[in-house]
Amino acid sequence: MPDLLIELFSEEIPARMQARAREDLKKLITDGLVEAGLTYAGAGAFSTPRRLTLAIEGLSAHSPTTREERKGPRTDAPEAALDGFLRSTGLTRDQLEARDDKKGQVWFAVIQRPGRPAADIVAEVLDRAIRNFPWPKSMRWGTGNLRWVRPLHSIICLLTDEAGATIVPFEIEGIVAGNTTCGHRFMAPEPFAVTGFDDYAAKLRRARVMLDANEREAAIRQEAANLAFARGWEIVSDDALLTEVAGLVEWPVPLMGAIEERFLALPPEVLQTSMKEHQKFFSARNPKTGRIEGFVTVANIETPDSGETILKGNQRVLAARLSDAAFFWENDLREAKTGMQDWAEGLKSVTFHNKLGSQADRIARIAALAREIAPLVDADPDQAEEAAKLAKLDLRSAMVGEFPELQGTMGRYYALAAGKTEPVADAARDHYSPLGPSDVVPTAPVSVAVALADKIDTLTGFWAIDEKPTGSKDPFALRRAALGVIRLVLGNDVRLNLDQFFASRVFDVWQSRLSDLEDAADRSFRAQMKILEDYSVREVPGDRWLRSAQANFDDLNEVYEQLREDAENKAADLITFLHDRLKVYLRDQGIRHDIIDAVLAQPGNDDLVLVVNRATALNDMLKTEDGQNLTQGLKRAGNILTQAEDKDGVEYSFGADEKFAETDAERALFRALDAAEPAIRNAMATENFPAAMQAIAALRAPIDAFFDAVQVNTDNQIVRRNRLNLLHRIREAGRQIADFTRIEG
Repeated sequence: MPDLLIELFSEEIPARMQARAREDLKKLITDGLVEAGLTYAGAGAFSTPRRLTLAIEGLSAHSPTTREERKGPRTDAPEAALDGFLRSTGLTRDQLEARDDKKGQVWFAVIQRPGRPAADIVAEVLDRAIRNFPWPKSMRWGTGNLRWVRPLHSIICLLTDEAGATIVPFEIEGIVAGNTTCGHRFMAPEPFAVTGFDDYAAKLRRARVMLDANEREAAIRQEAANLAFARGWEIVSDDALLTEVAGLVEWPVPLMGAIEERFLALPPEVLQTSMKEHQKFFSARNPKTGRIEGFVTVANIETPDSGETILKGNQRVLAARLSDAAFFWENDLREAKTGMQDWAEGLKSVTFHNKLGSQADRIARIAALAREIAPLVDADPDQAEEAAKLAKLDLRSAMVGEFPELQGTMGRYYALAAGKTEPVADAARDHYSPLGPSDVVPTAPVSVAVALADKIDTLTGFWAIDEKPTGSKDPFALRRAALGVIRLVLGNDVRLNLDQFFASRVFDVWQSRLSDLEDAADRSFRAQMKILEDYSVREVPGDRWLRSAQANFDDLNEVYEQLREDAENKAADLITFLHDRLKVYLRDQGIRHDIIDAVLAQPGNDDLVLVVNRATALNDMLKTEDGQNLTQGLKRAGNILTQAEDKDGVEYSFGADEKFAETDAERALFRALDAAEPAIRNAMATENFPAAMQAIAALRAPIDAFFDAVQVNTDNQIVRRNRLNLLHRIREAGRQIADFTRIEG
């Protein structure tokens, strides 16, 4: 069975596209080969800045011959039906077979497709893959119509078996497949021929090309760590930067340099961000001082002077970049020390959203909200309000203007420079967190209050103006904000009744509109009263003017009530959105979706801490045998009761009496319910959910025994009614905990 080697050699592929391109190439080719009837043992995809490579082992040499029988119309069917069948099979009438069927004779087509050589199939699949490759961005060059991420220069397409290597006959837009490639652009640019993947990889390494991106990453990480260790430093970990740099070089050569003393006073985040964003440098920290004092740059070439010239050039560019950063820092510090009033004024002219006002308007909402949340998270309301008013001022700073990713981080530095307390400064830094599922959740009370206020304002504001996420589109990152609320609430055990909370915040978005309406109504009333006074002097009846003035206020009240109702509806919709995010979050924690649904169906589902505690306890119970069997018993009781109520047109919810019990199983269930009901009720009231689960789990054996020994729908109507009322008690016992009808299995 031959092996297949494909290389697509081009100009430099952007680093951010390489990982996805490797997977796309592998999927497109392997899926196409399998669909055509070929099999393979294994496949691996590789990339460097100038090439995409796919190696497939154990490819079948031919696709199998296939035989398909297809049933057609009856032999006496209209000609049009037969013609359609012939077109679909590609056969002629004399190639069909007439066979007996249940309703007479029918035509059968026997379609045989001979196997094809692997080379023919590979050529077809490769042509289709190249023409339909899903690059995020692609280009055309020269006079051809082929689109690729960068100009495509050459293609290797080899099948190798015991007899040797064979070039697959393939051409696309004037590029003919061959068996040659090139090494490193500068250190080994001469073309060379290969006979298979092992030969290809070995010759590339001799030509100063590391084919495997993971190997390049490992080499950079190890050499950078060695260089730093030699100076007593350590490399600041940055996996994203490491992956990017590995996609920029074919032969990584790490070089270490030192940052000039005049820049070491800059905040370490500024140094690290500037070097990463502008130069793709790794930062080196001195563990003794905690400062960023050096850097590692990765060259793509070995030089006779061991990279000294490259390093000097990089240091000159870095000095220019850091000089700019130092200028921004010094100017920003001067503004911070004077109270940042100019920044606050500047935010009044920065539009957050045309329907939600300026950034200054938003800050005012967040500050009021942070003050309201503060007591719920044990934060000082004054500090929470102060931190909220400061948190976004750094958006007007020169440093954040240059490096937007430092917003919040710089806010802390500027708050401290302005003489603010540590909790206030920390909140300015942390209020954006958590930004993603792996980001740290703030725990300091003031930080939690401001972070929650920021995210709740975002959600309620955009819900108020009907700018909700649709499908995969989420331009305002509202899903991330919802997950942030969930993680903040759960991570800090914050008890919020979000339904009412959201409704009041949605309503607040319209406060400016209501204020305008109130002012207009008041002006109208005063004007009409003045006219009334004038006419009263001339003895003209004034009741018409009073009615008109009153109508203005009646209209205002109607608008007010309509907005209040709308706010409640939007808040309910926002809670549903939050529940959807919570389901995803809890599923990642190992809690089944049906358990989450069963708990969310209960009252109090806007208290996320309550929901999670209930779901966790229920999830643990349902892992036990008692829990699983109890669920079946509760669902069975509910189904029988629902069917009887629908049939009889009455509700069996009162009057179960042990004196009508006819069996020991019934009497035992009465006694079990008498013990379990108050235990469940008390446990739920104190939120001792494990105790509630233990109490209801005790019903498992009595319920099982009841259904084994008792026929609910007996002919004796008094006994039947009593048993149905007993089932109601079973159902209500379960409903205190969750809606067990939603639990699967």
